[in-house]
Amino acid sequence: MTLSPSRIGELAEHLERAELECREVVKITALEPDMDWADAYAIQWAIRARKVARGDRIVGLKMGLTSHAKMRQMGVETPIYGFLADYFSVADSAELKVSELIHPKIEAEIAFVTKAPLRGPGCSISHALAAIDFAVPAIEVIDSRYENFRFDLKSVIADNASSSRFVVGGRNRAVEDLDLRTLGVVLDKNGETVALGAGAAVLGHPAASLAMLANLLADRGEEVPAGSFVMTGGITEAIPVVAGDVVTARFQDLGQVSIRFT
Repeated sequence: MTLSPSRIGELAEHLERAELECREVVKITALEPDMDWADAYAIQWAIRARKVARGDRIVGLKMGLTSHAKMRQMGVETPIYGFLADYFSVADSAELKVSELIHPKIEAEIAFVTKAPLRGPGCSISHALAAIDFAVPAIEVIDSRYENFRFDLKSVIADNASSSRFVVGGRNRAVEDLDLRTLGVVLDKNGETVALGAGAAVLGHPAASLAMLANLLADRGEEVPAGSFVMTGGITEAIPVVAGDVVTARFQDLGQVSIRFT
């Protein structure tokens, strides 16, 4: 690490205020060009600690930048992780005010709930599959706090991987009953199909994303606890939304999930 604990805390407060006040800021590396990967995750974990101290609950974890389409869109090459707080959750088919966000985008994701802990390093797809209780369909609403949704990898890690809101719907299915690699997803906005893909877009297999999460957490001596809700990453590129948009993600064998923006 290159940043002092006090500077880590200052930057965490800076980024979290931007989220809570719905305003853009310059990317963190513009302020601290020499920061390293450990600094970036330290800022994210400091944001997480601030939320817990205020009484927010951490209800899940997420992987980001796990599809090649999304990596090309964002100009990065390495998947990352973040956390999900309780107030990020939006009910299926419910409304979300765009005034609560800065420049939201949506993506369809396969999510898992685990029944056993996962700890790296060395966690594999087979380990991940054995630890999964069931799969569910989800929509993630991402919302970078950075100007024009432009960032580098260290900056987006610090910004909790652009986490903002998520919606879970459809039905729970055991992974043994699914072909997760070929599981198709169609993303509709206002009744028009705007993106489609299959589970293999996420690192070749969505369970590979869960395994990578365990291996990344191991760098901090952490694990994926049993009972965790984990979003594995967008299957397609992220789609911008504005007030009035209605988004529905239709998943093969998992049903659908939707959200309305007002």
